[in-house]
Amino acid sequence: MRKKTNPENKFKRIFQGKDILVTGGCGSIGKEIVKQLLAFKPKRIRIFDNNESAHFYMRQAIKSKLTRHLIGDVRDKERLEMAMRGVDIVFHAAALKHVPLCEYNPFEAVSTNIVGTQNLINAARKQNVKKFISISTDKAVNPINTMGATKLLSEKLTISANYGDYKTRFSSVRFGNVLNSNGSVIPIFKKQISEGGPVTITTTDMTRFFMSMSEAVNLVLKAATLMKGEEIFILRMKSLRIIDLAEVMIEELAPKHGFKTKDMNIKKIGVRPGEKISECLITKEETNHLKELRDMFVLRSSIITPGFVSEYKSKRSYEEYDSANLRQLTKGEIRKLLYNYKIIE
Repeated sequence: MRKKTNPENKFKRIFQGKDILVTGGCGSIGKEIVKQLLAFKPKRIRIFDNNESAHFYMRQAIKSKLTRHLIGDVRDKERLEMAMRGVDIVFHAAALKHVPLCEYNPFEAVSTNIVGTQNLINAARKQNVKKFISISTDKAVNPINTMGATKLLSEKLTISANYGDYKTRFSSVRFGNVLNSNGSVIPIFKKQISEGGPVTITTTDMTRFFMSMSEAVNLVLKAATLMKGEEIFILRMKSLRIIDLAEVMIEELAPKHGFKTKDMNIKKIGVRPGEKISECLITKEETNHLKELRDMFVLRSSIITPGFVSEYKSKRSYEEYDSANLRQLTKGEIRKLLYNYKIIE
């Protein structure tokens, strides 16, 4: 009987003694990547971010001799090459992520999400980095907004970077909304409820994929252990209706702030520029090139490679893996999830 391998031991073999760079390292995802990596005793973790204040507060929160705080921007080629000297593994989490802001500032999104990604790819190749894992989003799938379009191109740049005589292997990880991350609806709902409302939603039809921060990053690290290059790792996520999330949070939090649940108003404000009603993790076309694992799908696309026949032909064909098509969590399940993740205590 084959002995089961402890995932923690796998992580330790991959990350122990390694020099690791995390771009966007002071953001919600980047910070959690750093926290989890520290457990596996890397040689050092270089935290690369252009936000000076965020560096300051992160240094107060994570006091480790293994971390180095590098102020810099992914748009700056020379700075990236300096930051990447001697690096073994890159986790690329830096991006402009807010949909309405990217709609009104499209070239800024292009400069960071597309040009910045290519700058990183070039630096990684030049410095002979071993592994490069880029963090992507469900908004890259069938994009209707600037942010999604730039993240789609970031994915394409990352996967196509494997072609050519280079030592670096490149892969992406694609997931949806992360519970309680910066800019997500949960902190907004919490604040609105604490102030007595109204709680604002765009439309009662909106659905989204959600997972916890620690789960998302744990699966990013798992992707780093599995990658050979050219893969897009698509993390399985549960779907919920935003109106159900809002109502559960009102029911649980309003009394704690001295308000009656029935008096808390929910106000519909309409869909924001570039916003989708539902999100899609996998297109119908992509389902033909999937390998299924317990907690993720692995996509090797034949679209970008002439003559390539996918080795990951799916045993069954899905329709689009869309948050509107899957079963949404019940309000009871949402309530349990919020308490399990200590979002409500």
